[in-house]
This record gives sequence, structure tokens and C-alpha cells, in this order.
Amino acid sequence: MGKIILITGGCGFIGSNLIQFLLKKTKYKIINVDKLTYASNIKNLNKFKNHPRYFFVKEDIVNFFEIKKIFFKYGPTHVIHLAAESHVDRSIEFPDVFVRTNILGTFNMLKAATYYYKKKKIKQFRFHHVSTDEVYGDIDPKSSPADENFSYKPNSPYSASKASSDHFVRAWFKTYDLPIIISNCTNNYGPYQYPEKLIPHVILCAVNKKRIPLYGDGNQIRDWVHVDDHVRGILKVLFKGKTGETYNIGGNNQISNKQLVHTICDILDKKNKFYKHYKKLINYVVDRPGHDRRYSLSTDKIFKELNWHPKIKFNLGIKKTVNWYLNNSKWCKDVKKKYKIKRIGIINGK
Repeated sequence: MGKIILITGGCGFIGSNLIQFLLKKTKYKIINVDKLTYASNIKNLNKFKNHPRYFFVKEDIVNFFEIKKIFFKYGPTHVIHLAAESHVDRSIEFPDVFVRTNILGTFNMLKAATYYYKKKKIKQFRFHHVSTDEVYGDIDPKSSPADENFSYKPNSPYSASKASSDHFVRAWFKTYDLPIIISNCTNNYGPYQYPEKLIPHVILCAVNKKRIPLYGDGNQIRDWVHVDDHVRGILKVLFKGKTGETYNIGGNNQISNKQLVHTICDILDKKNKFYKHYKKLINYVVDRPGHDRRYSLSTDKIFKELNWHPKIKFNLGIKKTVNWYLNNSKWCKDVKKKYKIKRIGIINGK
């Protein structure tokens, strides 16, 4: 039986890159289920809209009966569950949205997948839940990176909602024998990332000569992995990982937010012969509530068991990422315009 992969949130940042890779490099049939929220962009996959192996379904994962219909209509052999609200600042402002999508949405995906799996009895079926390093909480600077057995300690509504969804996924394996697998990943960067996230936000503020906001002292530590490496990791875990297990995916590249912003400013300085003052745009602002100081994941398990490691060096990956945003200004303007329209609806309670 050929592989049919159902991907939720396929029009988002990671999903867009994943689907492009699969359609270019494999012969799998791809079912993209996306609600098309402000952070999704169907145009990311415009070149594939008439592809014979690509099918797009606009649907909210909270709608259980519609999701169940999709399972039985398309007959997936694998599921990659990416759909999630993921911006920490927005989770502080609108936590109910995160509970609805990340917890209830995941619950409905599990329920539909279990019903489908029990009926169809597809031997190769797998449900891969993609999660975050933030579920492990703030890692002490003197401590080793968090491995897959590290205790959960989420500190924001976003990370709490993802931690909850992780627990639901594991429970469905233990209680209902659903063949699941979980991956927790560090910060991603690369093309098609929504401009509210740190790296594209810094790039766009800088090139438009606007203040670059930096929370607190800017010394928060994050690990960055290029989205292409993450895509490889997702597929390695999906097809080679052990059912019921969790695998950490990371770039092994810890850097402070301040260092990151300075690096981007340095890249832009070299590109612009007439403006060499991007660092002067940095504006330290009041830190956000519950801001974790350090995230760090151990990738020993995925390396030893699955032979996966990041291939893209950060200094090269960040230069390519800056170039992508500079060369795709229309894409940035379009998604930011869409965000403003959606946000008005959110403020008005719609």
C-alpha cells in the first residue's frame, strides 16, 4: 500500500516546507488539512495546487465529525499533526484560543484517528504529534540539556497547552493502543515563517528602519534549527522511530536573543552600502510575563537510534533566511495585511 500522509496545519511555516519537500522528493499522496488562520498561507503551496498527489481541505481540527470524514475519505496511512496556535505573546492575550486548538483540537484528532485505525486496521498506520521544547520549561544555565525523560514544567499558556496535548497523545497510546510517536523541537527558522516570530520580525523591522524590540536584557537562550533539518527529522521519526516513543529534534546551536539580533544586523550591514547602523535600532522593552531564560534539548537519542543530526550550519542558514525575506517582500506584505484583518476580528470577539 502506498503511503498517504495526512498533515494538519500544512499551510503554516513548518507545514509548507514539509509538504514542498514531500511533493518534490517522494511519491506519497499528501492530504493538507488547514483551517487557514492568520498564520497560515495557502499561497505558500500555490505551485502544487493542481498536483495529482496533493489535496487541500479547509477544515478546523476542532470539528470532530468533519475530521473523521476526512480520514475515511482519503484513507491516510500516516498522520503528521502540526496544526497549533504557537505564538507565546498571543497565548498570554488569548489563552482560550490555545486551549481550543492545541488541546481540544488534538483530542479530536486522536479520537478520529483511533476510530479510523480500529476500523481499517492499517498495519503501517502512525500518528506523529509534533511538539515543542517549551513543554520542559526553563532550563537552568548550569544544567545539561533536557532529554526525553526530563520533567514537564510549562510556564506560558502556549507551552501548557502543548504539554497537555503531549499527554493526551501518550494516553491514547497506553489506553487505546493508537500507534503514536511524539517529537519535541527547538526554535525553527527559515522561509515562510510568519513575520510575528523573532527572526523575520527583526529582519523586517531593520530593513524598514523601525525599532527592533528586544525583551528584557536579551540574554534569553534559545536553540535554533533550520526548518529543512526539522522536516528531515520529522520524517525520520515518523518512519524509523519506535512507536510510543518521544524524540527531541534540535539544532545544537544555543544563542542568546541579543546575539541573534546582532548577527542579523551584521548581515544587513554588509548588504547595505549606505546604512551601517542597524544595531542602533535595537530597543530593549519590558520583558513579557513568565519569560523562560533558557531552552535546551539533548539530541543524543535521535542521533544514536535514528542517525539524525542537523546538517545546516547556523551561520549559513541565517544568511539564506535573511536573503529569502529580502527577496520576498510582497509575501511579507500580504501576510501582514491578512494578520491585521484577522486581528480586528479577534479583538471584537469573532
